[in-house]
Amino acid sequence: MTAREETNNAATVEKPGDADTTVRERSASRHIVVLVSGDLLAFLAFAAIGRGSHGEATGLAAIPQVILTAAPFAIAWFIVASLVGAYRGELVAHPRKMALRTILAWVLSWPVSMVLRGLFVDHAVPPLIFALIALVVNAAFLLLWRWPYALNNSLKKRR
Repeated sequence: MTAREETNNAATVEKPGDADTTVRERSASRHIVVLVSGDLLAFLAFAAIGRGSHGEATGLAAIPQVILTAAPFAIAWFIVASLVGAYRGELVAHPRKMALRTILAWVLSWPVSMVLRGLFVDHAVPPLIFALIALVVNAAFLLLWRWPYALNNSLKKRR
């Protein structure tokens, strides 16, 4: 065997537990992708429903406007939620922990989202009633999908 073949073989030798680590890393990555995707859809739904309730465009042609409307909420959420651990792997199979961390992350993200919206959308302080609606409805949208996701994972884990 040449030195190169020995080097290649050494790099591919698996140690006990390596396959498990790779599976866990893939699973953690998959959960993060699912959580980020679901969260993004929640903010887009909030923006689309909000735009529709104000008589603004919401169809396929309005997708860019819906994205711009959702952006301050999503940006604030992704920054703050990452910092407070809303994407931790330990949450994906614990519905109660997922719900509590989601609420904490949104309550801390909410003022940041209002500042971003005020700076980039309204160019003023958003009205209090809008801010309160955004607080409650976004919390509900995030919980409406994150809690069942964690519940489903906890049930799978028990089997």
